[in-house]
Amino acid sequence: MRVTTGLSGNYQTCVGDESSRAELLGYDYICVPETTGNPFVRLAIAADHTTTIRLQSSIALAFTRSPMDIAYTAWDLQNFSKGRFVLGLGSQVKGHIVRRFSLSWSSPARRMHEYVVALRTIWHSWNSGAPLNFKGDFYQFSLMTPFFNPGPSTYPVPKIHIAAVGPKMLQVAGEVCDGVILHPFSTFKYIQEIALPNLRIGAAKSKRSLRNFDISSGGMVVTGPSNKDITLAREQARTRVAFYASTRNYASIMELHGWGDIAQKLYRLSAENNWANMAKLITDEILDAFVVSGTYDTLPAKVFQRFGAYATTVDIPMAPQPSTHDDQLHRALVSISSPHNRDCA
Repeated sequence: MRVTTGLSGNYQTCVGDESSRAELLGYDYICVPETTGNPFVRLAIAADHTTTIRLQSSIALAFTRSPMDIAYTAWDLQNFSKGRFVLGLGSQVKGHIVRRFSLSWSSPARRMHEYVVALRTIWHSWNSGAPLNFKGDFYQFSLMTPFFNPGPSTYPVPKIHIAAVGPKMLQVAGEVCDGVILHPFSTFKYIQEIALPNLRIGAAKSKRSLRNFDISSGGMVVTGPSNKDITLAREQARTRVAFYASTRNYASIMELHGWGDIAQKLYRLSAENNWANMAKLITDEILDAFVVSGTYDTLPAKVFQRFGAYATTVDIPMAPQPSTHDDQLHRALVSISSPHNRDCA
C-alpha cells in the first residue's frame, strides 16, 4: 500500500519545504487539492523540490476547464516532474460550478466519461502525430496544427484518477480511468456495498478487472505520537464528519447506516449556521465508522485492518512541523508501504 499526504502550505511559503520533508519521511505521493488556489502551481513547485515522490492533483476541477487546457497542463507537469505526475480530477457539485464559476452543469457522469476519453485522444495525437478528430456530446476537438502541438513525450501519458461517490461516477472510474479517489466521507460498509461493486461494473464494460486499478482508501486517518494527540485530532475529525454529514450530496452514506435522521438534523443546523452544535450529534460510533485512529506505533496494523483488502493508497496526515517524533512517523510509513496483497478484483 502506498502512502499519500496533502500539503498545508501556500505556494509562497511552505510548499517546497513540505514537499521535501514528505519525500524524506517516506511518503509515496503528495496530493494537492483545489480549494484556495490552483493545485497545478503548487505541484510544479513540489516537483522542483523533489526527485522521487509522485505528485497528484487530488482533485483538480474538471468542468471549470476544457479538456484541452487540462491536457496541456498535465503534459507539462508530467515532463517537468520526469514522469511523476498523476492527474486527479473531480466534477465538484452543481452549486459550485453554477454559482461560484458561473458555468453550466449537466450529466456529470456522462460528461466525465467523455472528458477522460477526450484527454486520451488529445495525448494520442501529440504522441503519434495522428490528426485530432474527437466528436462527443459535450466536447469536440478537430484542430491541432504543428505550431500548437507539443510533440511526443519521453514519459508515459499521465495516469488519470477521478473522484467518485455515486454509482454512475464510480462506474465511469472503473471503465475508463486508471484509478479512483474515494471520498474522506467513506465507511467500510459503503465501500464494500456501493463503491467496489460499481467499480467492478464499470471495469467489466472495458473487459478488465480491478487488479491493476488504483483505489484510494477513502475515509480519514488521525494519528500522532501520543494518545493526547489522537484525542485532539479525533475532535477535529468529528467536526469534519459533521460538516460532510450535513451535506445532502452525502446523505445516502448516512442513510446506508441508518443515520438518515441525524443527517437531517445536521442539515437543519447548517442551514441555521449553527455550526457549533453540529459536532455534538456525531457519536463515537459514527466517528469510528469514518475515522481510523492510532498513534504512530499502532497505526500500521489499524490501517491494514480497515483498508488492506481493497486499497492501493491511504492518506496519512503529516505533522505540520518537523519534530523529534518524525522517526516514529517514518517507521510507520515504511511499515504501511511494505508490499501486501489485496483482494478486490
